[in-house]
Amino acid sequence: MTTRTRSSTTRFAAPFTLAGIDQTLPAGEYRIDHDEEAIDGLSWIAYRSVATYIHLPSIERASRPTQIVEIASGDLEAAIAKDSET
Repeated sequence: MTTRTRSSTTRFAAPFTLAGIDQTLPAGEYRIDHDEEAIDGLSWIAYRSVATYIHLPSIERASRPTQIVEIASGDLEAAIAKDSET
């Protein structure tokens, strides 16, 4: 099965929380990786999401050791939506 990783940067204007991470994360820019796998048997190329990861700490604090944590994409979308309301 063919897999790919798409990377993006998400900016949070306010501190936020995500399920599975036991601390409040500070505002800032965070690198997000989305792992996807190709769906076989179709007559066109299509991918489905299989995992989402956030890189900690934020990009602004990159001098500290980096940790990559798997998160639910729905939790990330909810945190982004909540942040955009503030």
